[in-house]
Amino acid sequence: MRNFLYLLFSLFFINQEVLADQYFNVFSPDKKLQLNFYLSREGVPYYSLNMDNTSILKRGRLGIQIASGDSFDEDFELERIDTISKSEPWSPIWGEEKTIASDYIQMLVSLRQAKYQNRLFQIEFKLFNNGLGFRYLFSDSTVLSNFIICDELTSFPLSADHKAFWIPGDYDTNEFVYSYTKLSDIHCLKERKENDISFKSPISDSTVQTPFTMKAKGSYFISIHEAGLINYPAMNLDVNRNDFTLKCNLVPDPHGNKAYLHSGDRSPWRVILLARKAGELLTNRVILNLNEPSKLVQTDFIKPGKFVGVWWEMHVGKSSWSYSNKINWNHDSDILNPSGKHGATNENVKRYIDFASQNKLDYVLVEGWNRGWENWYGSGLEHVFNFTKSYPDFDMQLISDYAKSRNVKLIMHHETSAAVTDYEWQLDAAFQLTARHNYGAIKTGYVGKIIPRGEHHDGQWMINHYNRVLEKAASSHLMLDVHEPVRPTGLHRSYPNLMACEAARGNEFNAWSLGNPPDHETILPFTRLLGGPMDYTPGIFEIKMKVYDPKKNEQVHTTLCKQLALYVTMYSPLQMAADLIENYEKRMDAFQFIKDVPTNWDTTIVLDAEPGDFLYMARKERNQSNWFIGAITDEKPREFLVNLSFLDPEKKYQATIYRDDEKADWKNFPMEYKIEQKKVKINDKLKIKLAPGGGCAISFIEIKN
Repeated sequence: MRNFLYLLFSLFFINQEVLADQYFNVFSPDKKLQLNFYLSREGVPYYSLNMDNTSILKRGRLGIQIASGDSFDEDFELERIDTISKSEPWSPIWGEEKTIASDYIQMLVSLRQAKYQNRLFQIEFKLFNNGLGFRYLFSDSTVLSNFIICDELTSFPLSADHKAFWIPGDYDTNEFVYSYTKLSDIHCLKERKENDISFKSPISDSTVQTPFTMKAKGSYFISIHEAGLINYPAMNLDVNRNDFTLKCNLVPDPHGNKAYLHSGDRSPWRVILLARKAGELLTNRVILNLNEPSKLVQTDFIKPGKFVGVWWEMHVGKSSWSYSNKINWNHDSDILNPSGKHGATNENVKRYIDFASQNKLDYVLVEGWNRGWENWYGSGLEHVFNFTKSYPDFDMQLISDYAKSRNVKLIMHHETSAAVTDYEWQLDAAFQLTARHNYGAIKTGYVGKIIPRGEHHDGQWMINHYNRVLEKAASSHLMLDVHEPVRPTGLHRSYPNLMACEAARGNEFNAWSLGNPPDHETILPFTRLLGGPMDYTPGIFEIKMKVYDPKKNEQVHTTLCKQLALYVTMYSPLQMAADLIENYEKRMDAFQFIKDVPTNWDTTIVLDAEPGDFLYMARKERNQSNWFIGAITDEKPREFLVNLSFLDPEKKYQATIYRDDEKADWKNFPMEYKIEQKKVKINDKLKIKLAPGGGCAISFIEIKN
């Protein structure tokens, strides 16, 4: 039902400072959330949000400032407000559910600025039962055909000093360890330990990144992020430690400007996710629902799956990405002397292909195949990589044919060393080469300071680059896995060939740095993964790096069973079995779970969760009756009882339980595990114990008569 509301609605006295605000409110479909819109006497727009009659956000400023001075921020007159109730369920090609509900109230606020030739500015709100999204629409106009944004005034005034999971605001990296403090105790530049991040652009001591997730005193959860990030810079949040207001902080370009737009453009959605308990955050699909439906006509090339590859062996020092130790700017094979450590050789890649084929894995990633790795890191130069020329010991046609004969697809690797203009010059030829040689996907990388110099990883220029590559990959029928990108904002609904991103501190840091603390994986699903799947690269079985070098003290900060459980708790439709083949071959009994676990789901159930402490999750395989459980903990041991009421009442299952051994713990005995089997049905219960830093993975395979 549509409502057309003009200026004939009630005037309310809001407070002593702002008299005669024009005020309007709407309620979510279940009537539990209340969105309030205000236009002050000075023509300034505000909003607020309540849940269960409790204030979530107090009066927050809305508006945009532009460089020419005639900003979209005040002197507005209300033209009309249109509201409509919508229900738009949809089915993703892949994902955590087979069907996603999308019920919301849409409110479109149309404002005019008389002093700027009656210019139109619109704010679109969508209020769901579990969150709010709003964005700015810069309507087609001859009054202002193009403009430069210098600031976005959007604010999120929180009602109390909530506790928050946060990482420092930064224009170029998101690979930080999370902190958990009150808003008043956020200090982003104080005692940071991530000396292992080489390329950082910190913003301030009180600026944080999104998704920014908080736990309120009433035990409800709030997370602030964005959706549909297109042609606009990413949003960080400035935290006022005194009044607990968060203010939008957009990533600038080299001139300090934020965005260059035309009339008819729009901002990304500003998103507030709400949950009455932690697990509800993980099944909140507001960000996906705010993105547009799939733009792809042909999608049969998009195939979720698992992969191994030439990757971890470089991180642990067994082999190298480079063919030679000699710097070679001409990419001339005649002057390259092999170091003997090159990983991407024909012989080695064939080993991975054979292993993938034998174990019914879908893909093999090959890193270090192309020329330029001898001087790729930190040079700050262009023309480092050649994306169409392989090293002498890697024959692309030979490997392509071999993979095809073994029913395995390849994953191309394009590390750009952040020389993005150079990558764009080579993009067409590189994608054509990839499409010709049996590659199903491309993994891109952006390590370093961005070229064009002065641009940032999360600025408007790079956002447009990421999306150009995504569209080009789709037109070439290639899936995409992006490393060192901006934080995902649900664009995989519009472009389902966007399979995964890194965009956080991944498993690789455990190989050569202080690593990721045991609580890290219990936080990521409630923060970074709210925006989209993560290529976390789980499945490390050889936990301690001393195996590769006795002088190394680094290790993965989990047990082996927690690595298995991550395949359930850290969602990605493209999951890597990241360890070396020989490490799997020693423990094929544990590897069986990786072989069995799918990457596409019908149903997701959070059994119990507390971010930073533990996460217990069950998922049902897409179009099958099989279920899988992943349970993980932080540094503390835990015990819980699993009620199997989610199983099909008409079926019996073989449960295979991969659990920590009694003496296991992440630090001293991380590779001690046990595997048990039992027949179960819907009314059974399982008692699970988790070691410190541990986990448990369970498969429930239907027993067919």
